[in-house]
Amino acid sequence: MTQLTAPGLAGVFDLTATGDGRHTARVDETWQGWSGPHGGVVAALLVEVAVRAAAEPLPVRAVDLRFLGRPATGVLEFAAAATAVGRNTAVVDVRAEQGGVAVAAAAVTLGRTVPSEIAAYAGTPAPEVPTPEECAQFRLPPEIVPAGAHFEIRPASDVLPLTGSAERELRAWVTLRPKGGGATGLPIDAPMLAILADALPPALFPALRAPVALPTVAFSLHLHAEPVAAQPVLVTTVNASTGGGWSVDDTELRAGDGRLLAAARQTRRVLG
Repeated sequence: MTQLTAPGLAGVFDLTATGDGRHTARVDETWQGWSGPHGGVVAALLVEVAVRAAAEPLPVRAVDLRFLGRPATGVLEFAAAATAVGRNTAVVDVRAEQGGVAVAAAAVTLGRTVPSEIAAYAGTPAPEVPTPEECAQFRLPPEIVPAGAHFEIRPASDVLPLTGSAERELRAWVTLRPKGGGATGLPIDAPMLAILADALPPALFPALRAPVALPTVAFSLHLHAEPVAAQPVLVTTVNASTGGGWSVDDTELRAGDGRLLAAARQTRRVLG
């Protein structure tokens, strides 16, 4: 693992500015997912580059990402261009390339926090679940998903992957613990939420008995709260639909106090 050269996740992946809105990062083989580098890591790096490219520091509000090719572990190159939208909003378009070929692109929306007369609404109440300490740890098979070794996953329900369950929902407390990366204790911000949103297996997996490849084609993330201190995050992912070779998962991420931090949606190809 690359030694930290910058604070936060940027240091874990050696994210380095190379000039004119461009950056490089390295995703090593320990971050290999089902069929390439962990998709949440690619999303997180796109978000981090977008934040750096904005003309001023603004909170991330939404991410709309498309995978354009099949990335590989190793060096990724990023290019970003920001567009101001009025006084309070900016949109940053970011591309990730390998060998001069685009492998992912995202539009990241950032927006200023402004006073409003409309009463705040925090969404539906959080589900009642055991605390992280009350939940046993679950390990993803490293021979199938090496990136799983970077996560501490504690299921908060009885539904587990590859059990032939009638349920198509996974719920677990998740903490990122990259080996040698020193990321323990990082705040739960937009890049971190992008990684955690992709930490659990696809929500179709409880209904299966053997794994199949379900690579992500499209990923969206919507932020609902300001970053919070480092803590386990309750991740719930539900299979909204599967058919015709495609599968859609909806995911929500909550802080320990039940606060809704973000919601995500992934559109996947079913290759099995």
